[in-house]
Amino acid sequence: MILTRHPGAPHPIAVPGVVLRPPGVADAVALGRLYFESYEPGVAAASEQDALDDINLTFEDGYGVLTPTLSRLAWADGRLVGALLVVERAPWPDTPDCPFIIELFTARSHRRLGIARLLLNQCSDVTVALRVQDDNASALALYYSAGFRSVAGSN
Repeated sequence: MILTRHPGAPHPIAVPGVVLRPPGVADAVALGRLYFESYEPGVAAASEQDALDDINLTFEDGYGVLTPTLSRLAWADGRLVGALLVVERAPWPDTPDCPFIIELFTARSHRRLGIARLLLNQCSDVTVALRVQDDNASALALYYSAGFRSVAGSN
């Protein structure tokens, strides 16, 4: 299912001890590891190497041109604990013509602390879209509460 959110005033959010910064190629290994560890085995990638390959492809514009002004990494105590990866436009024909969130994930140890909402807040001044499984209740609850709405015909 495709969801979109139109620009709106960001809600003040702070997560104590979490620092945000744009991602860079030097972060690829840490991102790949977190990407693999953030999902149940086989959901995002079959192996850690597949996750690393997927993140490298992200930096090679395999899913669209990564937007450093909207993408952010969340760090706590010097450890990567979350990521929001946004491309200028998604390459898939069923996606809207706007910035597209290709990944949003947090470390299992840092879930339900507001990190995902903090990351989403980084792109509150533009229309942005994402894809989510329609049976992913926790993700849908987060996205709907953050102002995302379903795109007609995207189920």
